[in-house]
Amino acid sequence: MQDRQTSKENTMALRVPKAELPAELRENLIEQLGSVPEPNEVLWNHPELAEANQEFSARVATWDAAEASLKTFAHMAVAAQVGCSWCLDINYFAARNQNLDLAKASQVPRWRESEAFTPLEREVMEYAEAMTHTPTTVTDELSASLLGRLGAAALVELTVFIGYANMAARCNTAHGITSQGYSDACDIPLAGRSEASGAASTA
Repeated sequence: MQDRQTSKENTMALRVPKAELPAELRENLIEQLGSVPEPNEVLWNHPELAEANQEFSARVATWDAAEASLKTFAHMAVAAQVGCSWCLDINYFAARNQNLDLAKASQVPRWRESEAFTPLEREVMEYAEAMTHTPTTVTDELSASLLGRLGAAALVELTVFIGYANMAARCNTAHGITSQGYSDACDIPLAGRSEASGAASTA
């Protein structure tokens, strides 16, 4: 799958033109990330939508019922499954800034084959993939297990966060947005997704 995805990305181009951002916003993004993220430039074709998306993203970042590492791994698992290299790239970069274990985070695209993760982390990524399948494949058993491990508030937060990750990943891939190389700043290369990962996916 990794080879097919890479080949697809090599031929993919933006399907919507970049819009010019307000100078202050552009400067803030460059200060935070080193460059202007292409999703921001594409969404700014509809400023009201772009601003609403920024506001919601900021609110999502304040949620704290579920551990940040679990949500980062979940988002990366969604991105790997959908094929959104931009989301995978930026979330791995974010993992570094959150002081997460990069040796572990680098293995998210092949989490099923990796021995780096705890049982809870594996269940969270399984849940993220199950939510991302079309139709979804979340089971009563998996949901009950996470409810027992996390509690109701954290499970609800995790579920909505994964839904948000799907929205971002699917919009980016539809717009032709690919990795901007943010994770190049990380010392450990991001692993590729193996053929066996998420084999049950029908997304």
